[in-house]
Amino acid sequence: MTDPSAAAIVVAAGRGERLGAPSGKAFVLLLGEPMVLHTLRAVEACPLIDGIVVVVPAERIGAMEELARQAGLSCIREIVPGGRERQDSVLEGLTRIKDQGVVVVHDGARPLVRPDVVASVIKAAADTGAASAGVPMRETVKAVEGVEATGTVERETLWIAHTPQAFRTTLLKDAHRRAREDGFRGQDDAVLVERLGRRVRMVEDSPTNLKITVPEDLRLAEMYLSQTKTAVPTTRTGIGMDAHRFEMGRALRLGGVEIPAPRGLTGYSDADVLLHAIMDALLGGAALGDIGTHFPPGDPAYKDINSLVLLARVHEMLSAAGWGVAHVDAVVLAETPRIAPYIPEMRTRIGRTLHVDGAAISIKATTTEGMGAIGRGEGIAAYAVATVSRIG
Repeated sequence: MTDPSAAAIVVAAGRGERLGAPSGKAFVLLLGEPMVLHTLRAVEACPLIDGIVVVVPAERIGAMEELARQAGLSCIREIVPGGRERQDSVLEGLTRIKDQGVVVVHDGARPLVRPDVVASVIKAAADTGAASAGVPMRETVKAVEGVEATGTVERETLWIAHTPQAFRTTLLKDAHRRAREDGFRGQDDAVLVERLGRRVRMVEDSPTNLKITVPEDLRLAEMYLSQTKTAVPTTRTGIGMDAHRFEMGRALRLGGVEIPAPRGLTGYSDADVLLHAIMDALLGGAALGDIGTHFPPGDPAYKDINSLVLLARVHEMLSAAGWGVAHVDAVVLAETPRIAPYIPEMRTRIGRTLHVDGAAISIKATTTEGMGAIGRGEGIAAYAVATVSRIG
């Protein structure tokens, strides 16, 4: 018999309050990358997966699309908005799955799942209709009232359920339909199937397949992951570039300094091309994506925002991922106005925001000798190279 194939739903719509993650739990950084990328790579690495539907908060769909593109994930078929609770989010994903074969559901907050476990759960579901990864209870379990033990529970029949969980697609859809009709809320998808009188086969998982819920889980996951990854170089370099057209009625801000000029630059934020180039260079050096991913145009939170505020957030991202700023070298291309008198203040403000001495910030200004759009005075461009180093 040939091995079965399966569609996958990766549920990554959790808000992550206990992690202190305003951008959503799945986008918390784990070894310098959003957690959901680790999860998706592991699921995609299972040879039985023929397509993945990713469920994220509605406002993060664009960011997820860009992350997937940059990471080169090839199995993602669709990215859809999540619901109010996990069960609603799974159902949103299910509506995109055809009524055939097997579907596997996995939590985006379990980034350490092994591809071979995903495969084993899929095979078990193809055989029996329903399967779940899990770990047998090996510790002594006590029944407790208040703070007093009232008895010892027989552990031989107890397992801790994990994801992935896999089901024949029509069975899982029927289970969700019945749960919705009955107003039933379950802790996982397996319990919805159990309500239909179906048994769920348990497949032993690794105890390291943690569900990331609190900061301590994140630190433990990083420890496990770091044991399996090649050591990250202690110093890396990134490059950034940005350009904006002139617009009448806008203030001109470069390097966090407002420069007297008849025209400013057009953009959703303050259009500070120099800081935007520097931010992209820093994010690139730490392999953390780009500013469009983290500060998407169109988000009201970033309308006309001072880019020094965004630069400070980029610095926080780097610090959280274990990177410090070693050096920044940038060049501004503009025919007008004259930039040189403002460079010392730019270096000071940028250095202060990045928690480095201004001497670590190099800024140069040049023209294009009248060539091209910049030479015709249509706008300003900036390039930056940033060096980041491991800290801690």
